[in-house]
Amino acid sequence: MSTSTTASVSTHILDTSAGRPAGDVAVQLAARTGRDADWQALGGSATDADGRCKDLPALPEGTTHVRLDFDTETYFAKKQAAAQQDAPALRDSENGRPVFFPEVTIAFAVVPGEHYHVPLLLNPFGYSVYRGS
Repeated sequence: MSTSTTASVSTHILDTSAGRPAGDVAVQLAARTGRDADWQALGGSATDADGRCKDLPALPEGTTHVRLDFDTETYFAKKQAAAQQDAPALRDSENGRPVFFPEVTIAFAVVPGEHYHVPLLLNPFGYSVYRGS
């Protein structure tokens, strides 16, 4: 949770092609202490059955920017393996083409004392992200 000297981050993913949460998606968290500073990996988690990451690492004091990296390629590969053979959204990968977005990286600025919930709306050929509540 955020304090007056730190910010906090949470996320969830909705697979808009399926109309349900995207479970078991690996999420990595990184932070930096200024625009020109190097990113520091803080660790990661995976989304639960409700598409939420409830245990992302805490942000260190002085964090000004945060980066979330979502492993979407593995998620779609698992989904494809379980899907019907003739599903239109999956035909490209059945023909040997790679997943269009193998990863999604979102970077954003933070200020101490604020909580940032960053939902990812995902489908095989696009995504959207916003600051939630």
